[in-house]
Amino acid sequence: MPTPRGGRTALALALAALASAPVSAQRRDPVGPTAAPDTSVAPVAVGPPLASLLIPGAGQLLQRQGRAVAYLAVEAFALVNWSEQRNEFRAARSRYRSLAREVARSPFGPADIDGSFGYYENMEKFLESGVYDRIPGGALEPETDESTFNGQQWLLARTTFWSDPLSPPPAESEAYRRALDFYARRAVTPEFRWSWRNAQLEYDLYRRTIRRSNVASRQARDALGLMIANHLLSMVDAFVTIRVAAEARPGDPARVGARLTLPWPGARPAAERRK
Repeated sequence: MPTPRGGRTALALALAALASAPVSAQRRDPVGPTAAPDTSVAPVAVGPPLASLLIPGAGQLLQRQGRAVAYLAVEAFALVNWSEQRNEFRAARSRYRSLAREVARSPFGPADIDGSFGYYENMEKFLESGVYDRIPGGALEPETDESTFNGQQWLLARTTFWSDPLSPPPAESEAYRRALDFYARRAVTPEFRWSWRNAQLEYDLYRRTIRRSNVASRQARDALGLMIANHLLSMVDAFVTIRVAAEARPGDPARVGARLTLPWPGARPAAERRK
């Protein structure tokens, strides 16, 4: 199952932001009431953040932090859940395609071509596809039975392009031609025709199977999103921990406060704002 584009974009943005984010530390003297800003930027090790990006919790393990266990546990849970739901999705998809091929499509010839997911969803909603051309061999004559999928497409075409869907304009008119083109693009062609008539048990099983496939697909995406979030959170955690520690001087009792600032387009530097 492919990684969502949003996950790859989030990873790229997070890496860019963290790489360019300066940290300014403000040291406060425990005796004096005033604070002197320290604008120096300490070097930061990139090993633990990159390790956390690859394996959540790895950066925390390198820094000997107990919360590494939490990141690893979340990763294991999400990975197992994603694998299980992906396998469930594939099994259900294979099953509903087999039912469609062997039951609903078989009366109209060999079904050796699989359709798109939208095609199988339409098979769930309509008992029959209807014919594509009521009178083969001449001009295209759309299906008029509105209980079928193709009949619904012809009704939608008439409603969209005709001033009165019950009163056809001349066949050579622009409105009629556009409605016919609309129908030709959306209607089910003969090689994909289906009918669940006289196969109610199989039809009920098909609908349950395709719904189970939808649920498994959604849960697999949720698990993948959790994994991506866990990677990002672990990376940011490791980065911030190292950056804060880098600002502190060993043996100095003064408290150090760290502020993480991310670049923002059009923002003025702090020195200019103080003028």
